[in-house]
Amino acid sequence: MPAKNRYHRQVVRALVKDGWTVTHDPLHMKWGVRDLFVDLGAEKLLAAEKDDRRIAIEIQSFAAVSEIEDLRNALGQFTLYHDVLARLHPDRILYLAVPDASYDYLFQEPISQLLLENGRFRLLVFDPQGEVIQQWIG
Repeated sequence: MPAKNRYHRQVVRALVKDGWTVTHDPLHMKWGVRDLFVDLGAEKLLAAEKDDRRIAIEIQSFAAVSEIEDLRNALGQFTLYHDVLARLHPDRILYLAVPDASYDYLFQEPISQLLLENGRFRLLVFDPQGEVIQQWIG
């Protein structure tokens, strides 16, 4: 079992406040002989549609010395999880959860904007202090 991200509890609380039910903590996926663990799986009943919306969330702190190294690692992990999730759980949409400070700093730069424009990430931006979701992107 992988270690939990430093913002794990805050993201769980933010999701619950937003009406989500955390269904997996973590969401286990097996591909071949490899075990992969997305930080969270969650679902929300959409009453108007009488249907569930299912998501998977990978949480990133972006706290390393090099923001570009963090971004590169997050992109690789997101891509790997996205592709495996599409095969094993095609009803789930993958999001990368990022704290608002990282979004304001790193994801406003042209390199990150390029990745967002090209659909490389879907983001869940959260406020760790208030434990609330600020925005969904993608």
